[in-house]
Amino acid sequence: MNTANNKRRKTSCRKIEKVFVELLQTRELTEIRVSDICKQAGLNRTTFYANYTDIYGLADSIRDKLEANLAELYKEEISAKVNSHNYLKLFRHIRENQVFYRTYFKLGYDNNYKIVTYDTELAKKYFRNRFVSYHMEFFKSGLTQIIKLWLQNGCRETPEEMFEIIKSEYQGREAFFTANSE
Repeated sequence: MNTANNKRRKTSCRKIEKVFVELLQTRELTEIRVSDICKQAGLNRTTFYANYTDIYGLADSIRDKLEANLAELYKEEISAKVNSHNYLKLFRHIRENQVFYRTYFKLGYDNNYKIVTYDTELAKKYFRNRFVSYHMEFFKSGLTQIIKLWLQNGCRETPEEMFEIIKSEYQGREAFFTANSE
């Protein structure tokens, strides 16, 4: 495939994805048709199907891009297999990309993501390295719900305030486990 076609293909994909994300802000996934997307994007169905298998393939493509974008944000940590606990970076990213995060959650992908790095030293310290998968799931679910609520409220609070909320939920953990260990 030559460069002109690649550029045209990328442009078509961007148009399709943009229209799809816009439609998802007011419709459910099951209410969106390929013909709706093509009509709004000014493209034909052949172009759509040359790039995506169906609406669900398009949705998966959007998810993959957001997850890749997020992984890029934490690339150094992921490669070093550490967790810096820098949720401020995450909240800033969410605020800058609200529509995509709303789309991600609306598509129901929030229950499918994996925690890539987990601080095993903290797990050993606070949880005595017991039931770590339960703690990870509890944290993931809590963080997800906080992010959803923040998005639902139009990200009124600053990323710094959201980071403080997360930190406040985990203060005093050592005292809790010491008091309840007997």
